[in-house]
Amino acid sequence: MLVLLPPSEGKAPSGRGTALKLESLSLPGLTEARRAVLDELAELCAGDEEKAREVLGLSEGLRGEIAKNTQLRSAGARPAGEIYTGVLYDALNLASLDTAAKRRAGRSLLVLSGLWGAVRVTDRIPSYRCSMGVRLPGLGALGAHWRTPMAAALPEAAGDGLVLDLRSSAYAGAWKPKGEVAGRTATVRVLHAPTRKVVSHFNKATKGRIVRSLLSAGAAPADPAELVETLRDLGYEVEVQAPARAGTAWALDVLVNEVH
Repeated sequence: MLVLLPPSEGKAPSGRGTALKLESLSLPGLTEARRAVLDELAELCAGDEEKAREVLGLSEGLRGEIAKNTQLRSAGARPAGEIYTGVLYDALNLASLDTAAKRRAGRSLLVLSGLWGAVRVTDRIPSYRCSMGVRLPGLGALGAHWRTPMAAALPEAAGDGLVLDLRSSAYAGAWKPKGEVAGRTATVRVLHAPTRKVVSHFNKATKGRIVRSLLSAGAAPADPAELVETLRDLGYEVEVQAPARAGTAWALDVLVNEVH
């Protein structure tokens, strides 16, 4: 099972660990594309600060994030699972998983990123600021920059198993499963049961809990149909929209009554 997660905008500090080793990151087919983004981002942020703030879409209060991007090659690197914070990652709470569940997380979780393309939670990266919606002056829109290298790297990472796609829309555009891979992909929405509306906060929190539940249970559903049964066994209320034709993803709605 491969689980695709969005990153978090906010990130923990880099700390004082060993600096980034770009070639050591998972999915080596993304290395050159990563290097291109890394180099341009560092150059942008070392130059005109106001231009960098505009390109990165940062508010005045987040101006300090620009300096972070100038130190990406020298700052301490930590496991990505420690760098990403926020509602989904708080609910997932990787640090509190038992040893076996942590191993499963290292094998199955992949975090999409405007800077790195995609990294495993065990990959060591520095804290950074660069969303997939950014358009760098030289490379252009990052979503488009990543499509070609991701089209090769992600199907390879998925192997022949289930793909559980929990990405937000900005990150979903960087790779769209096709053909046989799409047929064993399941996307998930979390809906407030009484209103059938998506509410951002508990959408993210519930997705984090779902992933934690699967990891803690040692669940390994082989396909979307098995995933539905597994989630129901774990206590989730799930509605299913099976694909109308071959080569398209399953759509799952998880219904939640309490907003928390």
